[in-house]
Amino acid sequence: MSDIRADIDTATVPAEPGFGDYVVLLKPRVMSLVVFTALAGLLVAPVSLHPVEALAAVIFIALGAGASGALNMWWDADIDRVMRRTARRPIPAGRVEPGEALGLGLALSGIAVVMLGLATNLLAAGLLAFTIFFYAVVYSMWLKRSTPQNIVIGGAAGAFPPMIGWAAVTGSVGIEAWLMFALIFMWTPPHFWALALFMKEDYSNARVPMLTVTHGRRVTRAHVLAYTVALVPVAIAAGFTSIGGPVYLAAAVVMNALFLRGAWAIWRRSEAQAEADGYRTEKQVFKLSLYYLFVHFSALMVEAALRATNAYALIGFGG
Repeated sequence: MSDIRADIDTATVPAEPGFGDYVVLLKPRVMSLVVFTALAGLLVAPVSLHPVEALAAVIFIALGAGASGALNMWWDADIDRVMRRTARRPIPAGRVEPGEALGLGLALSGIAVVMLGLATNLLAAGLLAFTIFFYAVVYSMWLKRSTPQNIVIGGAAGAFPPMIGWAAVTGSVGIEAWLMFALIFMWTPPHFWALALFMKEDYSNARVPMLTVTHGRRVTRAHVLAYTVALVPVAIAAGFTSIGGPVYLAAAVVMNALFLRGAWAIWRRSEAQAEADGYRTEKQVFKLSLYYLFVHFSALMVEAALRATNAYALIGFGG
């Protein structure tokens, strides 16, 4: 693997990569999920920020997510070059030098953490700094290449944004923030393992010890089902806290029923069945998982909007 990294570092790249290449380094798709869940954490908090402060918080959390993406692409350039779905990323494709990605990631990390601290509070800034460190160092540099539990433990990096949003508003971390964290944390393994079931060769070629590579697809199918079963009560529990309500509970019941049914279908399938239909079920469950968080966090924001509307109505009636 070190040989592959040496090839990346010594590759000849264009002197002037396009602006879009630097945008890709920030992993905009991942950033959009971070922004969305962080915004949800900010909006469902029991108090509110001034709109300008809230906008600043979201921007700096987004910059922190982008910094993590750039640092991850810098470190993972060698394995990205081997995997089909990542081979066209800016560094392995030879459009951006590794040092440029590293510099961009470090610069954005510093700006994001310092400015979030100035715009909100030190707890939110500290959580953002830890998230960047966890994703870039703990997950990317250590877990991803050393253990099949990489996604399980590493999932914490993607679970912090709603907690950061909550902390930016309240200056603290309550049970509601922890449940939003747990929702993403428990969702991450079945989401990525569903992908790994039909992308096993990519991870195998890159020598990434994904569960499908180290233990096989049969074990992975069982893990998808087990983690989905464990996810359901976490998702439902949030509905019985101050951020939940009937809209969230209805959405959670429907989405978790669908996700659980999909995980059950994955577990029941043999490898011969999966290969015969091109892993259709696994791809369907993966697509469903992409909507899972969107529906849950959208429902939480709807609940927050309903509470705010009721509060204004009561104030108007009292006046």
